[in-house]
Amino acid sequence: MDIPGILLACWSFFAKNILTQPQFMIGFIVLIGYVLLKKPWYECLAGFLKATCGYLILCVGSGGLVKNFRPILVGLRDRFNLSAMVIDPYFGQNAVTAGVEETFGRMFGDVMLLLLFAFIINIIVVRFNKLTKLRAIFTTGHVQVQQASTAFWIILFCYPFMGRWEILAIMSVILGLYWAVGSNLTIGICQDLTDGGGFAVAHQQMFGLTFFAKVAELFKPKDGKEPKRMEDVELPGWLSIFNENMVSTSILMLLFFGIILAVLGKDYLVALKALKPEDDFFFYILQTSLYFAVYLAILQLGVRTFVGELTESFQGISNTILPGAVPGIDIAATFAFGSPNAATIGFLAGAVGQFITIALLIICQSPTIVIAGFIPVFFDNAAIGVFANNRGGYKAALVLPFISGVVQVLGSALFASWIGLAAYGGYLGMLDWATVWPVATLVMKYLPFVGIAIVIVVLLAIPQLQYRANPKGYFMQVEDYEKYKAEFKKA
Repeated sequence: MDIPGILLACWSFFAKNILTQPQFMIGFIVLIGYVLLKKPWYECLAGFLKATCGYLILCVGSGGLVKNFRPILVGLRDRFNLSAMVIDPYFGQNAVTAGVEETFGRMFGDVMLLLLFAFIINIIVVRFNKLTKLRAIFTTGHVQVQQASTAFWIILFCYPFMGRWEILAIMSVILGLYWAVGSNLTIGICQDLTDGGGFAVAHQQMFGLTFFAKVAELFKPKDGKEPKRMEDVELPGWLSIFNENMVSTSILMLLFFGIILAVLGKDYLVALKALKPEDDFFFYILQTSLYFAVYLAILQLGVRTFVGELTESFQGISNTILPGAVPGIDIAATFAFGSPNAATIGFLAGAVGQFITIALLIICQSPTIVIAGFIPVFFDNAAIGVFANNRGGYKAALVLPFISGVVQVLGSALFASWIGLAAYGGYLGMLDWATVWPVATLVMKYLPFVGIAIVIVVLLAIPQLQYRANPKGYFMQVEDYEKYKAEFKKA
């Protein structure tokens, strides 16, 4: 009996059909949680279906946003014949796929092994959370594939002389710790935003999101009063139409994408087969822009559908298999909380920051020109807008996403050029991968084996510092949030 072959086949089936398919991963977690809570079979089944359908609704919303608007931003590169790199997770994954064998002579198939080993590391360090102080399991499978791809390139760039298994072992530990530590960092700000929603963010900007959420507190009034948030702003007269989220989103997107589509021109869009020659250009722009509000509403509906099931069922897992643990889920789940307009304003402020920085790169004749990808410009900056508004008010929601947009472009241009991915036309480009990972790569590249130790020690030290800041309330924050609020939140 070929036991290794059977195990590999089982892993391949699980990875292909569950781990990298977040809708089924979330449904599977809910099912296991309800079974561990000893719920009747029909409640287990209902929970699985509701969670899976809810996540699929979220996927329709987020997928619609990406599918509808990514070509618009990427079209700017083709329209003006720019030799440019697109910052977008899917372009980044394609760049690694295209270049890893040519540049390093390695197989892209090792990325899935890296994902498996890193995920196991994540589970192990959370299982021993009394020692590690880590509480979050990264469950966003498609994001894990994208990150494993870029991480594989980074480790090969740092240590091209190493053998296959040494490479996989080192990066599995670093990537697994990044998933655990990064999502663990977001627990506090997520609990605050959702009033004990019981989940963390598991995405591409966990360190950056936490940093900007903390910086947002500097925008609070000096007199100790609560900051004025977007939901507190009542606009007078005709401006009152912007108090309604769907109306304000539609108008702002019509202005934003209307300008971009007008620059691209009808002839170019007809050539792309985005519209027919006989179609009216104005109504095409109007419909395309309004779809933004539609998909955002669908996304928020999906979140409301599955988050409750996930939070309740995960108690079964956290009470038995992984005590004190919470699920890390897609950043899109946060858009259903706080002010509905904060996500739109964050997106627009981040886009302005990105476009200004891209223009400066072109003016300064940078060897690497960046094209804004929709995923970084929306999912990073809209989320920062939501958290910044919650913790620092509307001013923070305007300023901090703008800064994030600048950092995304500059960090990605410098880093992707240095490690060689810019030559293949794409880089992951989201906030952590334009800041945290370049620093870690710099340390590993120029302090080879010492650098590996430094990166691992720093990652392990972060949750210890979090714990030492509030030993009594640290685990209470996820185990009993109402008690935590009563005892610690005001302080």
